[in-house]
Amino acid sequence: MGYGNLGRGVECAIKQSPDMELAAVFTRRNPDDVKILTESVKVHSVDDIEQFSPVAGASPDKAIDVLIICGGSATDLPEQTPKYASLFNVVDSFDTHARIPEHFGNVDAASRGARTTAVISAGWDPGMFSVTRLYSESILPVGSTYTFWGKGVSQGHSDAVRRIEGVVDARQYTIPVEAALDAVRSGSEPDLTTRQKHTREVFVVAEEGADKERITEEIVTMKNYFDEYDTTVHFIGAEEMARDHSGIPHGGFVIRSGKTGWDEENTHVVEYKLALDSNPEFTSSVLVAIARATYRMSGAGMHGAKTIFDIPPAYLSPKSGEELRATML
Repeated sequence: MGYGNLGRGVECAIKQSPDMELAAVFTRRNPDDVKILTESVKVHSVDDIEQFSPVAGASPDKAIDVLIICGGSATDLPEQTPKYASLFNVVDSFDTHARIPEHFGNVDAASRGARTTAVISAGWDPGMFSVTRLYSESILPVGSTYTFWGKGVSQGHSDAVRRIEGVVDARQYTIPVEAALDAVRSGSEPDLTTRQKHTREVFVVAEEGADKERITEEIVTMKNYFDEYDTTVHFIGAEEMARDHSGIPHGGFVIRSGKTGWDEENTHVVEYKLALDSNPEFTSSVLVAIARATYRMSGAGMHGAKTIFDIPPAYLSPKSGEELRATML
């Protein structure tokens, strides 16, 4: 459901999954205007989606096993996921951390009523980083957990800069502070402020004659975006922006520093790192693996809303239990 950066990434990830098949793409746009990569698959209007719903009585040759919802967290997913969880098994990438409990409740009510399985907040944070935090804190209950993001493009922060008067285009990079990373990796469990953990770097294409000093001041003082960070602003041309900043890389680290021993005399550091050429394509790949698990959970009667915490790891893999024990355990 939806065919932007995330939807295209899902289509590519399905191609790499031999046990999966793309059945349909649904869009709010005119379907004739949406060109996808899989030539044998049709693009449908979202108005026709119920025809493919097992809950609504779709024929076996038409019924879709899992609907991957590729909308945005701000306005799309809070409405779409509960709506479609009443018709399909679904997966979404809702990533507004503070609103996850509320979103979970809304989706759970819809999916339990329809006896579907709905996995929310799948991706890398929330998602893979969440699992790393859970595992490491469970294993090392005495300690501290740190999450760093970047170096990578923050799409939300870039959009916020583009809304400033006089800005034609902008990219914002979130960058971990190396000194903070080194301190955390040492196992010393430092107490770090927001400013000490990350810096922000902004590249701006400004309108001709725009007041660059005003634009810079508006960026570095922007509440909830830049005011708590050391922020550097660069003004560049449109050609340089297109050449050097057209990708959507991202990544980050989850680090747990913990103590063991009767007197907590031994220190252990667990680190999980991601370095992503394409944030949406990696997120899409997580969504597709979780779609596989969602189908299996549904078959096992595990209905209602779920998160990555509820998924047995083996359900994510196309390999059988026998293969996993022989090759990965």
